[in-house]
Amino acid sequence: MVKMKKNSIWELIRFVFSVAAMTFILMRFVLLPCVVQGDSMFPFLHDGDYGFSFILTRNISISRFDIAVIKVKDEKLLVKRVIGLPGEEISYKENRLYVNGFYVEEPFLEDGVTTADFKVKLADDEYFCMGDNRNISRDSRYYGPFHNDIILSTHLFVLYPFKDIGFK
Repeated sequence: MVKMKKNSIWELIRFVFSVAAMTFILMRFVLLPCVVQGDSMFPFLHDGDYGFSFILTRNISISRFDIAVIKVKDEKLLVKRVIGLPGEEISYKENRLYVNGFYVEEPFLEDGVTTADFKVKLADDEYFCMGDNRNISRDSRYYGPFHNDIILSTHLFVLYPFKDIGFK
């Protein structure tokens, strides 16, 4: 009977260690928990939306209009949309996005959203990211282009609130 208890204790220890190791691996290399703070991504995302973003998809590639989670110095994580990719020239003129001089439609923006005119040339390791609610968003227009190494993950899966559950 004593031997049986020792085996059970070792099984429990192995189980707890395995769960802890799997959780560490998932949170370090696969998933990043995040909470949307503020209304800069409204109406696509809402203040308080909770979910996971994917580190793996960020490591594979970052595409235009992906949702990205960005770590800015001494601040919480930012959730923004990738507008410009490395090496591109991004400009806005009369509320329209131009990439390397060609108009690109932004179907996710609501009517009435305005973007002041500007032009920026991105380096080979820079991304230009903006919030969907352009009038209040602190994004690349405020911080400047984001370097590749501070974009932590992409593709947000919202878990809560339950009415909004799904990939974003």
